[in-house]
Amino acid sequence: MSYSERVMAELKERYADQPEFLQAADEVLSTLQPALDAHPEYEDAALLERLVEPERTVMFRVPWVDDEGKAHVNRGYRVEYNSAIGPYKGGLRFNPTVTLGMLKFLGFEQIFKNSLTTLPMGGGKGGSDFDPKGKSNNEIMRFCQSFMTELCRHIGPDTDVPAGDLGVGGREIGYMYGQYKRIRNEWTGTLTGKGLSFGGSLARTEATGYGLVYFVQNLLEDHGDSFEGKTVVVHGSGNVAIYAIQKATQLGAKVIACSDTKGWVEDPDGIDYTVLEDIYSKKRSGKDAGVSLALYAEAKPSATWHAEDGRGVWQLKCDIALPCARENTLLLEDAKALVANGCKIVGEGANMPTTTEATEYLIENGVAFCPGKAANAGGVATSGLEMSQNAGHISWTFEEVDDRLKGIMASIYRAAADAAKEYGHEGNLVFGANIAGFLKVADAMMAQGIV
Repeated sequence: MSYSERVMAELKERYADQPEFLQAADEVLSTLQPALDAHPEYEDAALLERLVEPERTVMFRVPWVDDEGKAHVNRGYRVEYNSAIGPYKGGLRFNPTVTLGMLKFLGFEQIFKNSLTTLPMGGGKGGSDFDPKGKSNNEIMRFCQSFMTELCRHIGPDTDVPAGDLGVGGREIGYMYGQYKRIRNEWTGTLTGKGLSFGGSLARTEATGYGLVYFVQNLLEDHGDSFEGKTVVVHGSGNVAIYAIQKATQLGAKVIACSDTKGWVEDPDGIDYTVLEDIYSKKRSGKDAGVSLALYAEAKPSATWHAEDGRGVWQLKCDIALPCARENTLLLEDAKALVANGCKIVGEGANMPTTTEATEYLIENGVAFCPGKAANAGGVATSGLEMSQNAGHISWTFEEVDDRLKGIMASIYRAAADAAKEYGHEGNLVFGANIAGFLKVADAMMAQGIV
């Protein structure tokens, strides 16, 4: 049994109740053995055993009062996973599905994603099982203030810098930042994704979607191709999906479908991202009852609304598929449909949206697979750029940030492609991204001793 297999077996025995975390750990550890064989000193230092365990896990209650005066209690978490190359960095997720195992999966992925950006950021993740859907703005504000009242003692600009994630956008970041500033009596870049009037970065809203498309663009160019004339399908219609659709369209592709939790919409004329922006704003208004992508078909007569599982987008003929919603939403049967319909590239805009079986099937059948820890790193990369701007008390233009983002995504692609080739898996960006991200963290951990 190899070193990575032994550590994975121990994890499966210890954390059998955390399937998402085990899936993420297995996806990484199963690809690292070529690098581990080249560095036997890692096993002597129990490096993997230290890497797979968070440096710190904070769990707390979050009491809040609704508009009717009724008290509620949710659970809050912050998993501070690894700080070898910089302060913990990763989003906060507010969703009923949030569990410790879910956040460990996300935080573990974040270690390697942040490493790939080349910026000095460690890995972390946090959130709560609070559901913002159907809540008023005042209820969301009260929850965010209560959540930050506890979280503020564990974070800081050189310790842990949270950002947004599923269920946490500019509104929630603003409420939490206001509470942090009130309690700590300091103005620092402790949260990213802030509003432009109080330290936010231009292009941060667009960054994850744009970065995904830039990564795929680098892959295409590496093979003498481009987005021009390509047909694209997208799973999701939130922030990442909207701006991936915008950028892909700008580069000459036609995006013909996207989805939400209530169904999916097909538009043979090409999805209009401005309509999606309007619908997304309605969903985030605090008065979101009944709001869905069905509104898109009302605004665009060329479109067809399908009130069924959003995974229906995977049944369409396309050149490129971009899963931009959430984990495990592209299954083996979907991968088979994509391959049968001629899909050549799958780029993950979400965290682990493709199951292990689906990923393996796609790669085995010649589909170029762009893993999320590389392809969707544009968001956290731009968060890192926001941290730099805050530290220097400066603001860059949209074009400056976008140019830096393009450069970062190009370097991530190159690092993944080169590592895959060097360690015997040329063309396999899953292997390449995992190894490239791992080696930087491993080097820092070895240099800092057994801590």
